[in-house]
Amino acid sequence: MNDVELKHLRRCVELAAEALEAGDEPFGSVLVAADGTALAEDRNRVAFGDRTRHPEFELARWAAANMTPEERAAATVFTSGEHCPMCAAAHGWVGLGRIVYASSSEQLAAWLAEMGVPAPPVRTLPIREVAPGVVVEGPVPELAEQVHALHRRLHDAS
Repeated sequence: MNDVELKHLRRCVELAAEALEAGDEPFGSVLVAADGTALAEDRNRVAFGDRTRHPEFELARWAAANMTPEERAAATVFTSGEHCPMCAAAHGWVGLGRIVYASSSEQLAAWLAEMGVPAPPVRTLPIREVAPGVVVEGPVPELAEQVHALHRRLHDAS
């Protein structure tokens, strides 16, 4: 992973922190073109009742509306946490390229269990089980611990 990619991942962690400060769950994502240009970014917005307002899902929708199939295939989605099955499916259906995540769904499941948080209504699966053709990289240990700290803050406040 190069410095530019780490910069995008750090931005995802910043977006996750912004989501937490706004009263939401700490997730953030950035869609990056093949040339390294950040095209779109978002953070979690599920706090108001629509549990599908994940940033990865929003970026898949944005990509479908604003990019050619070739541009989507060459793009990378950087994200603070590995895609859930819903977001992985959207990523695959839209034809986006590589996914790079700071923390894995396996890590998140372990963190939530250790904090006594009930399991989500949708089973946690690795992206490769939902979208097997997508190139996936992660977790990134130095950033995963920052994401872990955000989740601890969320659940300590609950």
